[in-house]
Amino acid sequence: MSKQRTVFVCQECGHSSAKWLGRCPSCHAWNSLVEEISGPAEERTRQVWKSVAVSGKPKPIPSIVYEKEPRLVTGDLELDRVLGGGIVPGSLILIGGEPGIGKSTLMLQVAMALKDHRVLYVSGEESESQIKLRAERMAGTGENCFVLAETFTDSIFRHSEDLQPHLMIVDSVQTLQSPSLESSPGSIAQVRQSASELMKYAKETGIPVFLIGHITKDGSIAGPKTLEHMVDTVIQFEGDRHTTYRILRTSKNRFGNTSELGIYEMQSSGLRQVNNPSELLIPQREGPVSGVVIGSVLEGNRPLKIEIQSLVSVATYGTPQRTSNGYDTRRLQMLLAVLEKRCGYKFAVQDVFLNVAGGMRVEDPAIDLAVAVSLYSSYEDIPVPMDACFVGEVGLGGEIRAVNRIEARINEAAKLGFKRIYLSRYNLKNGVEKNAKGLEIRAVGSLSDLFTLIESND
Repeated sequence: MSKQRTVFVCQECGHSSAKWLGRCPSCHAWNSLVEEISGPAEERTRQVWKSVAVSGKPKPIPSIVYEKEPRLVTGDLELDRVLGGGIVPGSLILIGGEPGIGKSTLMLQVAMALKDHRVLYVSGEESESQIKLRAERMAGTGENCFVLAETFTDSIFRHSEDLQPHLMIVDSVQTLQSPSLESSPGSIAQVRQSASELMKYAKETGIPVFLIGHITKDGSIAGPKTLEHMVDTVIQFEGDRHTTYRILRTSKNRFGNTSELGIYEMQSSGLRQVNNPSELLIPQREGPVSGVVIGSVLEGNRPLKIEIQSLVSVATYGTPQRTSNGYDTRRLQMLLAVLEKRCGYKFAVQDVFLNVAGGMRVEDPAIDLAVAVSLYSSYEDIPVPMDACFVGEVGLGGEIRAVNRIEARINEAAKLGFKRIYLSRYNLKNGVEKNAKGLEIRAVGSLSDLFTLIESND
C-alpha cells in the first residue's frame, strides 16, 4: 500500500507542488499554496449508479443516433427563461451568489414546486429541521421533495440510487467530500473531485444536478476555475442587500442564450417572480422632475424600461466629481465630453451624479440617449415629460445611432402607456412605422436636434 504524502495546492489555480512556495509558479499569486494530504485512491466496493455502455469507436456525425428528450419545466418562468426553456436532462448546473442572497431559498422553492417529480435536496450546511422551517415559511407542501443531510458523495449516490429522483440539488458543492481523497472539504482537490463525480453521475443517469456554490470576496465562484469549465451552465444570483430585487443571469450556458435575465423580489414567504420588471424599475412620481428620464434596454430577448436619474451642480470644492451607479463611469465621461464639445454645455465645472433606478447594472449602448437627455435636463433644469421614452446610441460626433430590435422596444413602450418615443432617424430606414399602437415615434439625427425639440415642448 502506497504511503500518504503531503502536497501544496494553489487555492487560485489548483497548481500542486511538493514543497511550499511563497508565489505560485503557475498563476503568480502570493501566499496561495495550502498544504493538503494526498493519499491512494480507495477502491470502490460497489458501483453506486448504473453505468451506460459507451462505444469507444469514433463515429461520423451523420451516423450518431440520439433521442431528443424534453426539458424539465420547473414552472418558474424566470428560471426557465434563463436556462433556455427548462432543465436539460443530465445537465450539471452551477449557481453562485453572495451569502444570504437567496440561493438556497430559490432552489428549495423550485424543488417544492415540482409536484409531479421527485427531487433529492442534499444539504451539507443545514439540518433537516432547519430546511423544514424554511419550507413552512414558503407555505409549500413539498411532498415529493426529499431532504438528505449528507456530505459524503458515495452516500449521496447510494441514496439517489434507491430514490431514483428526477432532479438533484446539492447545497453546497464546497461542503462535499469524496472518500477517494483525504483532504478537507472545501479544498481545491475536494471541490474538483466531488464535482467530477457529480458530473459523471448526471451524464450516465440523465438526472440533472444543481450545484450551489460559494463566491469569493471579488465575486467569483470559490474553488478551482476548472469547476466552471466542467459544468454545463453557470448562473449568477445577484442583488443588493438594501433592496428586495434579485437578478438571475447566466455567464455560461451550453443549451441556451447567455444574455437572458430573470428578476425576483425577495419577500418573507420566499422569492416572487417579477414577470413585468419595467413597472418596478420605473418608480411612480407625482410630476416631472428635471434629470429624470426613461430609457430602453435589452436583457437577452427581454426589453426593459429603466429610469435614469442625474444631478448636475456647480463644483465648489476643486476638481468636479463624476459618480455613477449602475452605468459605466468611462462611458459617462465620454458622453459629457460629447455634450461639451458638440452641444456647448460646460460640464467641466460641474459635479455630475448619475444613478440607474432599481439597482440595475446597464451595459446596453441604447441607454446612451436617455443618459444624455438626463444630463441635459438636469443642467438646464428642464423637466422631461413623463410619457416620453428615449432609445439610441450616441456617437462621438453627437449623432444618434440606430440600435437593434427597435420593434420590441417600441412595443414595450406602447404596452406601458408611453405617448412618444425618441429614436434615431436611421432606425426608420429599416421599415419602422411612425405610429405604432398609439405611440408617436419621433426620429432625430443628433443631440442638438433632440434638445431643440425638448425645449420647444414638441
